[in-house]
Amino acid sequence: MRFKNQLIALSLGTLSLASCGEDKSVPKETDTPTSGVLKMVVDETYKPVIEEEVKVFMSNYPDAKIEVSYKPEAEAIQDYLAGKTKLIVVSRKLTEKEEQYCLNNKNVPSSLELAKDAVALVCNKDAKDTAFSILELKGIIAGESQKKYTIVFDNAGSSTLRFITDSVMGGQKTGKNLYAVKGNQQVIDYVKKNPEALGFVGLSFVTDTMDSTAERFSTSIKVASVYSDTMQEYYQPYQADIALKHYPLVRKMTYIKNETYQGLATGFSNFMASDIGQMIMGKERLVPLRMSIVVREAEINTKK
Repeated sequence: MRFKNQLIALSLGTLSLASCGEDKSVPKETDTPTSGVLKMVVDETYKPVIEEEVKVFMSNYPDAKIEVSYKPEAEAIQDYLAGKTKLIVVSRKLTEKEEQYCLNNKNVPSSLELAKDAVALVCNKDAKDTAFSILELKGIIAGESQKKYTIVFDNAGSSTLRFITDSVMGGQKTGKNLYAVKGNQQVIDYVKKNPEALGFVGLSFVTDTMDSTAERFSTSIKVASVYSDTMQEYYQPYQADIALKHYPLVRKMTYIKNETYQGLATGFSNFMASDIGQMIMGKERLVPLRMSIVVREAEINTKK
């Protein structure tokens, strides 16, 4: 309710300012933080969580209509640079070169990291190897491992492929055993049918959020463990291990906005950073960055 009141106050403030010394030659904006139409572009690895954010926002503000295009990250950023959208959600900030391009075109970008996300490594249910070190993954992705795997990514321009290329491979060339499909669900479907396949997907696509009392992964595949050199132990992408930096394949979900007035892009981006928006991200097993979280250790008593 506090968020709604603040948005209404901003909207009223904008209207009162616009009425003074109004330049009729300048087109009026037709949207406010809680009304109008917003066309935004989102990295498709974040589809489950953004769908939930949009559903809750539009149920709270029925005068707002948010139309989302889910695309590979590279395409989302290109749409933003081309001025086709005021708001994108991706897994990185703009580079200095991209920011300068925006400024040269009178586009003043602003961004905010919303949550920690993880890249999950998925295996076939019958796979014998379900734990890997970063060094092993490098060899497999480079095609230099004695164990022959097909490595499956969601898209050639995806944030997941970019993350693995930059953060895991460190610029090292990849092998000929990489295969790109068309989406995270297609990666999972491929791995289901191929025992010798390893797939990289966004965390939201393997997390079972139906049970709010326990954190579980999809049972249609296996989610592999990845070795932490720091902790000297294998970890899966559980929420607590992402928050504590135990699981090594972690990135950050970020919005990038270009709006010079208090419009719907501002309203929705503020909502994602609000308590409600952050709680939704937590429910989707991401680690919210705009609210305080507490990680507690717990022991399971197996004695009867």
